[in-house]
Amino acid sequence: MAQSKSRRFDAADMITNELIKLIEKGVTPWRQPWKGNTMQSPLRHNGEPYNGVNIFLLTIRANLEGFASPFWMTYNQAKELGGQVRKGQKATTVVFYGTTSKEDDDDEDAKVIPFLKSYRVFNADQIDELPERFYPAAVAAESQTANEPIPHLQAFFDAIPADTRFTGREAYYMPATDRIYMPELSLFENPHHFYSVWSHELAHWTKAPTRLNRSYGASKFGNTAYAREEVTAELTALIVGQRLGFAPHTIELSAAYLGNWLHVLKSDKRAIFRQAADAQRACDYLCELSEAGRGAGEGDSAQNAA
Repeated sequence: MAQSKSRRFDAADMITNELIKLIEKGVTPWRQPWKGNTMQSPLRHNGEPYNGVNIFLLTIRANLEGFASPFWMTYNQAKELGGQVRKGQKATTVVFYGTTSKEDDDDEDAKVIPFLKSYRVFNADQIDELPERFYPAAVAAESQTANEPIPHLQAFFDAIPADTRFTGREAYYMPATDRIYMPELSLFENPHHFYSVWSHELAHWTKAPTRLNRSYGASKFGNTAYAREEVTAELTALIVGQRLGFAPHTIELSAAYLGNWLHVLKSDKRAIFRQAADAQRACDYLCELSEAGRGAGEGDSAQNAA
């Protein structure tokens, strides 16, 4: 009798299906206000930050479960640190992209083959007896009035050389003029919302051919190319927000907004990984521009002072 083969675990399929179920219920946990320190980027046990889609996956789990610690680790890593995962705790799946080479008998050049591996991690809040540094105290929310800029955030965005006009009541990027339009900060309920929307529009700004040259094909409202770009912009706002310490509040939780996510996820089970990689590139690009802009400004100030 032939033995039945068990279905091979597919991390992309599992993660995508879980996201689809959440979104179809109207749940967008990556946009809920963070508790404690979870507004920080998720960190490995050694303090290194996660990148790409893993930021998104771990942020979802932290918000759903109310974890305050930014640290995540495997069962064995926790054990090596003297910790013990509590009985009954559910692990979270994260992924690792890599490449391997395979030589072709008919070709001297080795073929590079990409692969995706998954592994399971636990948040420090699920683990007992870890060193105290893994359980940081909760950070109080920063109090701001509705029309008051936050200095370190304003400095970050001002240093990015994008042509941004603050006028009207709509936020959008216009490719034809390469210009961003934003409502004034005073029209937002919270300054963090203002900076989140600005992050979203700056993400669209990075797609220009003279910058990251990102394209998903001919885009028009409602089609796959349009949906992919919107998801990339939303993920960019999430990653930028975590780097700078604020929660993402971009566009309304409308049916059209959720429809973009479902359109992308259902069209390709690996789409979320591609969009997250593009979002990581957009965030890194904006951070590099901001750092360069602030560095140039400091140099000009020093020269003027001299």
